[in-house]
Amino acid sequence: MLDDLDHVLLDALQRDASRTLRDLGEVVGLSPSAVLRRVQRYRAGGLLSHNVAVLDPRHVPEVILAVCLVTIEDDTPEEGRRYRARLLDTPEVQQAYEVSGDYDYVVVLACVGMRHKNEVAKRLFQEDPNVKRYTTLFVLDPVRTGTVLPTRRP
Repeated sequence: MLDDLDHVLLDALQRDASRTLRDLGEVVGLSPSAVLRRVQRYRAGGLLSHNVAVLDPRHVPEVILAVCLVTIEDDTPEEGRRYRARLLDTPEVQQAYEVSGDYDYVVVLACVGMRHKNEVAKRLFQEDPNVKRYTTLFVLDPVRTGTVLPTRRP
């Protein structure tokens, strides 16, 4: 159960996890040790899973971002687990979503150059007999990228 301070603290952490405990405490009105206890609780409960540096793709011009729309042939739970495992084991997969509608998955790839993208697509989509079809949309301009998730309604 999250209280109002948790929501504010989690928002601040998502926007900049490099802030000091003192700085975060000033944002939420808690002591640094109280902030630390909350952060430790988030980690222990699995709510806070990673602290990472997020690169702006506009500053890494050799990176190709591709959104792949995937339809699979057999959507049994066993095949779904197998395909999800392949997606999770592929470092170039930045995001993957099981979706409703005409496609089964939306997969976001980040690759270095077209050759690399083609190799990854071949491995994930062309060589998998359960992939019925896929479509690739190349990102021309990453207008907005982000990782911040809302923890409550505004």
